[in-house]
Amino acid sequence: MLTLKIIREQTAAVVARLSVKGFDAKAIAYEIVALDDERKATQTALDANLAQQNATAKEIGTLMKQGNREAAEAAKASVAQLKTLSAELEQKLTAAERLLNDKLTLLPNLPSEQVPAGKTAEDNVVVRQGGNMPTLQSGAMPHWELAKKYDIIDFELGNKLTGAGFPVYKGAGARLQRALISFFLDENTAAGYREVMPPHMVNAESGFGTGQLPDKEGQMYHVTADDFYLIPTAEVPVTNIYRDVILNAGELPVKLTAYTPCFRREAGSYGKDVRGLNRLHQFDKVEIVRIELPENSYAALEGMVEHVEGIVKKLELPYRILKLCGGDMSFTSALTFDFEVYSAAQQKWLEVSSVSNFESFQANRLKCRYRTEDKKTQLVHTLNGSSLALPRIVAALLENNQTETGIRIPQALRRYTGFETIDGREA
Repeated sequence: MLTLKIIREQTAAVVARLSVKGFDAKAIAYEIVALDDERKATQTALDANLAQQNATAKEIGTLMKQGNREAAEAAKASVAQLKTLSAELEQKLTAAERLLNDKLTLLPNLPSEQVPAGKTAEDNVVVRQGGNMPTLQSGAMPHWELAKKYDIIDFELGNKLTGAGFPVYKGAGARLQRALISFFLDENTAAGYREVMPPHMVNAESGFGTGQLPDKEGQMYHVTADDFYLIPTAEVPVTNIYRDVILNAGELPVKLTAYTPCFRREAGSYGKDVRGLNRLHQFDKVEIVRIELPENSYAALEGMVEHVEGIVKKLELPYRILKLCGGDMSFTSALTFDFEVYSAAQQKWLEVSSVSNFESFQANRLKCRYRTEDKKTQLVHTLNGSSLALPRIVAALLENNQTETGIRIPQALRRYTGFETIDGREA
């Protein structure tokens, strides 16, 4: 959530920056300023009324001691009127604050000055590209056919048990999933990230804190009986560990990693691009989260991008890194880099990670701050990244490494899988 300070002091600049995201903020931004003026005026009137109420109440005892009963009764009547007015002003103030907060939640985060202009994914900028493009043998299969051939992922069984988008991993497929999770976590902890294991459901306050609510409410599975939400990413519970927390500057940076299943309704997703593992309702992901001093957050973002790049390289996958344009960015992000790996059998790039700096946007919602040397508090900056999401990584690994005798496992994963090839024999 943007701070009132920046909206009030830089209203025109806020409107201009949000236009980079394709968001017309003019009406809302100036309405917020007007609502804040109204809130301040109401608060001033309430403070003055309460001061007058207290002063008049104190006069009553003095007047009674002086025997001036008539004046004391008049003062009592005045206090009663002032109390009624105070109650009305308090209600008005509460309503103004609620409306102001509702309007503030409608504004996306400001994009960084580094964000390129553009409206769609086609306008994203390729930062760099690496890895070798595989050459597949004749008759190469997409991953959903390979999964059936080697009996490692069963999409039809998942459909029977739950529905489309909930696959069942079997044998070597299940081992590969577990291997990737362990590999990613080990890579992250070796880089200084502390592993945590958070809940897979969160309350509404947590969803609001990281920006999923109210913006993405329709994309989350809602357990209505308890008003809990199944997490769409580990970012939500992990970042919310520091909701309503004041850190000392010396405690920063905070670096955390977590594996969780992720649940996304993905409403409106249809067609050939969602086949197989390309888009699921439940999938596994390992996440990295950082809480930083504001002056260090962009250096931290660069470090996170390099860290994820190193993992993708170890998986021997061809990849590219994209800097997202304004029109393709999320509601909460200030700057995002996407990682895509090339799927040889499908002949297309698949997104496997987003690494983002949210600056103080999430921190303002979370009320996550740090204490400076002069004992003042300031908002931290929060960052997160997929390190990594499994489904499309698995799709690319299966497709790119298929041979006539089976599917080759990259060297870095073999000590985790316990096998070098998926060839149809039970792992």
